[in-house]
Amino acid sequence: MHGWIILDKPLGLGSTQGVAAVKRVLRQAGHGKVKVGHGGTLDPLATGVLPIAVGEATKLAGRMLDSDKVYAFTIRFGEQTDTLDAEGPVIATSPVRPTRSALATVLPRFTGPIAQVPPAYSALKVDGERAYDLARAGEDVVLKSRDVVIHALSIDAAAEDGPLDAATLVAHVSKGTYIRSLARDIALALGTVGHVTMLRRLKAGPFDLSGAISLDNLNEMGQARTLEQILLPLRAGLDDIPALALSPDQAGALRQGRVLVGVHADDGAAFAMLDSAPVALVDVVAGEVRVVRGFNL
Repeated sequence: MHGWIILDKPLGLGSTQGVAAVKRVLRQAGHGKVKVGHGGTLDPLATGVLPIAVGEATKLAGRMLDSDKVYAFTIRFGEQTDTLDAEGPVIATSPVRPTRSALATVLPRFTGPIAQVPPAYSALKVDGERAYDLARAGEDVVLKSRDVVIHALSIDAAAEDGPLDAATLVAHVSKGTYIRSLARDIALALGTVGHVTMLRRLKAGPFDLSGAISLDNLNEMGQARTLEQILLPLRAGLDDIPALALSPDQAGALRQGRVLVGVHADDGAAFAMLDSAPVALVDVVAGEVRVVRGFNL
């Protein structure tokens, strides 16, 4: 069992709990002790694509954390909460309700490279402590602004052009982007306040909802011992980089940690394979191939 299980994470379940659920199902299916990790934190109040790395795929989980994400989210206008989502108490209100056209007018301000201040209720650390722990303890948490990239931002077609109590948007964002902060800032730019009432991840790196499985279906497949049917190959997490075909001698050298020289391949990351077997994630520079992550398969 080496590869990816794409979970359609339900509401109320944390990413760590998602990993624990997959571990439990794998044990029940007779796969024993298997390494399992996730490829990007998803809040309990969010749903959607949660890539679960199994076996040697856990070596690629960090790369998945750096990938772009796509979210659908709903902003409720007129109320801001301390958590910037539906979980926290209301701390500010406004009678202003924007129109669809006004919303469309401000979105270009939030497209491209932007700076945003993360929510106080986030997993970022302040002097070694999680920001959300400090915020829950009543401390005034001020986080530094960070640079992120919003590749695309659009309004759901269902939004009408009248005063909006809420609007749903879709955002394609870089790593490190906080959708709750984005919603807060969009509302403020419209002369009102707001918070997120729905957050669904539609895509994480190369994985989207088309290949995602619900927790209930995962449990059923575990009991039927048919998990191999939904396990995506190791390669699925690296579909944005080219494959590098190896000879048996080259594969043996890389497995020993040696550097290959005189290889005809473009510079950059590559997925080194011997026939259909993954050998390593490698870096190619001027014909030299060095192992970044080796796979014990």
